[in-house]
Amino acid sequence: MDDRELIARRVARELHDNTLVNLGIGLPTLVARFVPDDLRVYFQSENGIIGFGARPPEGMEDVHLTDAGGAFVSALPGAVAFDSAMSFALIRGGHLDTTVLGGLQVDRRGLLANWMIPGQLIPGMGGAMDLVGGARRVIVAMSHTQKTVPKIVPELTLPATSLRPATLIVTEMAVIEPGPEGLILRERAPGVSVDAIRRATAADLQSDGNVPEMKI
Repeated sequence: MDDRELIARRVARELHDNTLVNLGIGLPTLVARFVPDDLRVYFQSENGIIGFGARPPEGMEDVHLTDAGGAFVSALPGAVAFDSAMSFALIRGGHLDTTVLGGLQVDRRGLLANWMIPGQLIPGMGGAMDLVGGARRVIVAMSHTQKTVPKIVPELTLPATSLRPATLIVTEMAVIEPGPEGLILRERAPGVSVDAIRRATAADLQSDGNVPEMKI
């Protein structure tokens, strides 16, 4: 199991039955592969679909079925399509139970930066700001470091996505919960020590005694 799969499997355990969930571009889309068959999760994408599933087998792709990043998806029985105005009305209206987003940085308060790097060309803002502001739960699914540089930092050095903090952070090393007093280390990845997590994290981490190993 590689790091991306580990993160996606752990995030899938956070999803609940009969909920509406948005998966961001990139790593978060992998979560759709690992939802248990007996769990009814309705995945939504900003470009206007509810009820998509994992990428179809090679050769079975449909150019009319993609997520917001242009990646191929499948349509599950009962799926619906609509325009982006309706899609963003759902997001901004508070109808999303959960959104899963990638991250460039998260700070000690749980604030997320994930929409741009200054000086680099970007195609547009996308829906990240609306998603963080509108969803009931915000889960950040990202690598713990970028080329050994910590992505969980005391203060953001990249533009913030929203002034609302994330609900949970899941990396290949740990599960971390932002709280009023800072970041709380809830779980550690299999075979990863608390000391290794602290060394890879620039922000302070709190923990309540023994930190359990995450279940995948």
